[in-house]
Amino acid sequence: MSGPLEGIRVLEVTSVVLGPWAAQVLGDLGADVIKIEPPSGDTTRHIGPARNPGMASMFLGSNRNKRSLVLDLKQPDGLEVLLTMCESADVLLHNLRPAAAERLGLDYAAVAARRADIVYCGTYGYRADGPFADYPAYDDIVQAASGVAVLQQMAGHEPHYMPSVVADKTTALTVVYAVIAALFHRLRTGEGQAVEVPMFETMVSYLMVEHLFGQSFEPPLGDAGYSRVLSPFRRPYKTRDGYIAVLPHTDAHWRSFLQTIGREELLRQERYATVAARTRHIDALYEELSVIMQQRTTAEWLDLLDPAALPVTALNGPADLLTHPQLQATDFWQRLDHPSEGAIRMPDQPVGFARTAGGIRRPPPRLGEHSIELLREAGLSQAQIDALMAAGVTSSADG
Repeated sequence: MSGPLEGIRVLEVTSVVLGPWAAQVLGDLGADVIKIEPPSGDTTRHIGPARNPGMASMFLGSNRNKRSLVLDLKQPDGLEVLLTMCESADVLLHNLRPAAAERLGLDYAAVAARRADIVYCGTYGYRADGPFADYPAYDDIVQAASGVAVLQQMAGHEPHYMPSVVADKTTALTVVYAVIAALFHRLRTGEGQAVEVPMFETMVSYLMVEHLFGQSFEPPLGDAGYSRVLSPFRRPYKTRDGYIAVLPHTDAHWRSFLQTIGREELLRQERYATVAARTRHIDALYEELSVIMQQRTTAEWLDLLDPAALPVTALNGPADLLTHPQLQATDFWQRLDHPSEGAIRMPDQPVGFARTAGGIRRPPPRLGEHSIELLREAGLSQAQIDALMAAGVTSSADG
């Protein structure tokens, strides 16, 4: 079944995770994504386990539903090919810093001169009109700059990064909705535009949804930082034989939980009687809960709390998710037979569409797997393709 973005062509000039994962999501939704790679390929082709050189696990995770075209954009002929391809593309997505894109000749003015209604999306570290515009930015740097690392310290730990490239992936999803919104504007008006998705500002916006807190007001009504999620006692609770996650949150949850465990007297304490009161006294409440949870085994708690329809779960590690009954029942884990890599496992797209499902149409490509095919689509003759090959502007996976 075709996806909702069928007929949209995306040129992706990105690497690592942010841009590639954003482009992969657009591909899952049906877009024709052309991945422009330098002769050395995306760096993630070499990160993680691999059966063959250039096809490592990190690359496989962010590059399905794409065709790979090798172009050395530092050579004038390579840049000219890309600009020619822009004439038939709907979206250009890149992760070059603004000054670097201008030096390369891939700034918005140059691209819009080839196709005025193109959606031109640049995603990089900081907004281009700020003093940090040309600072290099990777996930760890943005986690540190945006507050992620310090939030860990505020919660009672040493400053540290989340063990996930959360800045890359949060920004990637922001790229997806920004591109789709710009395409919708073009559908209504015929106008293309430049779109900017900076990592730093995206992560600040993401974190300050809850952590602006008392600073939401002028003058402030308190400090920044949502007290419940910063409590040092907010963590999986120890049981007699392991750990469990439980989160009574609403008044109804707390009534049900405390009645189920025989501790209704806590409800009569003023500091625990309402959501507002519990938020003010969250450390004491969570500390109390941590003592209670040690009185039974994990299985005993699940047997007791599941029938009460309370938010509770056992803990899962990454390996546990491969056999999780919910994911198995919904066919979330997809097996692909890759033409060069053999059987590989991939997560399904999480979104369900009744009429335009989209899904996995192409496995992650080998470097330059589609170079010749795409250059022919761009109108180049075989003689021109051979000349680009000889000059090292392009290459093919098949030599």
